[in-house]
Amino acid sequence: MKIYNTLTKRKEEFIPLEDGKVKMYACGITVSGEAHIGHGYQALIYDIMRKYLKSLGYDVTYARNYTDVDDKIIAKSHETGIPADVYAANMIENINKIMEKFHVDDPDVWLKATENIDNIIEFVSKLIEKGHAYPTKNGDVYFDVESFPGYGKLSNRNIEDALDGVRVDNDDEKKNAYDFALWKSAKPGEIYWESPWGQGRPGWHIECSAMNREAFGEQIDIHGGGRDLIFPHHENEIAQTEALTGKQFVKYWTHNGLIKVNGQKMSKSLGNSLLLADLLEKYSDEAIKFALLQTNYRNDINITDDLFPEAEKHLYDFYSTLFTIDKVMDKLRGMELTFDLDGSPSAGVIGGPEIVEKVEKEFKECMDDDFNTALAISNLFGYFKDIKKCLNTRKSEGLLAALAYAAQIRKSYSLLGLFTKGAKEYVEWYDNMHAQSVPAEVQAIAEERWAARQNKDWAKSDELRAKLSEMGYTVKDSKAGYELTKN
Repeated sequence: MKIYNTLTKRKEEFIPLEDGKVKMYACGITVSGEAHIGHGYQALIYDIMRKYLKSLGYDVTYARNYTDVDDKIIAKSHETGIPADVYAANMIENINKIMEKFHVDDPDVWLKATENIDNIIEFVSKLIEKGHAYPTKNGDVYFDVESFPGYGKLSNRNIEDALDGVRVDNDDEKKNAYDFALWKSAKPGEIYWESPWGQGRPGWHIECSAMNREAFGEQIDIHGGGRDLIFPHHENEIAQTEALTGKQFVKYWTHNGLIKVNGQKMSKSLGNSLLLADLLEKYSDEAIKFALLQTNYRNDINITDDLFPEAEKHLYDFYSTLFTIDKVMDKLRGMELTFDLDGSPSAGVIGGPEIVEKVEKEFKECMDDDFNTALAISNLFGYFKDIKKCLNTRKSEGLLAALAYAAQIRKSYSLLGLFTKGAKEYVEWYDNMHAQSVPAEVQAIAEERWAARQNKDWAKSDELRAKLSEMGYTVKDSKAGYELTKN
């Protein structure tokens, strides 16, 4: 198995620090607002990584954090009049509920900045003792970047470049402009904790280093997060942790791509943030996952108006096929066949073992190649094309081959959060969600046109399209079917 390592800029064979065990950490959400699609995507990616590593037999411990105190949360506290700790706790509760609806599993270990203040203070104190950090008379503590020669090795930036594109705290007591805050003195009305340097709170970067050390010790196998965290957040994590321990902090750095909306970077300032809760009102969690996982996790995802509707249609087509298989299954139950407990044909069924092996092998090949969900998703179209051919044979061998396909697809792809629902349940849900008050006459013509397309009778298809247009309807085709809209 190979993982792309941001530190070395290449795919590397995955060999954990300790044989058979994996220590994995991913930066979580700063709870200054509701969970958006970017938060959901990142949580999904690292949940999949954790699950796949476990499927390979590794003993995985996966930790994830909530940043529950920072400048943005304090600003929200002042804006709403809700104490910062109460505001953060409320947001965490809301976000957890949304993630449950998105069906992303919790990490093995949840970490919060406010529950690790003592660990953070101890960490900062030791950095001061080692000469890598310094307090100011105002009660702030900064990391001395020049004291760590390896600074910039993750992002390939030198110290001068560190000033580009990142906000620098203005403080006359800083030795250098690029030194970053480990501890921030409290301003009037702000939440604070007592420390050797006075009342204050942690800087953003130090919390992940301190919590990692508390949860895992001095080194971990995998550290993840969005690509926007490479600099300065993860660069600063490396500096402060390795300055303290003298050891390599992380063996494999992994970063997922960013979310764009119609070509623009998603941000609150542009007003194009897509809240996960809003998307789950319109689409199934599996459709959202299907849409996102069609892109390699390291690449940016461009969310267009058609992305989620198209994904939903593809899933509807797949689930409709699975529903047909379920109905076939019901008919076969009276026959003298042996079925495993999961409902799949036993190994003795003609074609079954070969099909199971094919799907299982190809899925593993995809995931072994740096968690290539994009290729795994694309393989589904070929599998379901084969399933339909098997069903169309009307022969027992074909039907049983379709059953073998369906059973292994469900088994393999459940790791991606797909095909976890009952086929009938999903088909009925989709039909109810997308029910249209289309006159029966219009619907009949649309169905006739679709049949003509399936038979490659293009002239008839074009004739019926024109007729639908005259009746005030536009028809849009996709691999999954067609959609009628009123002009």
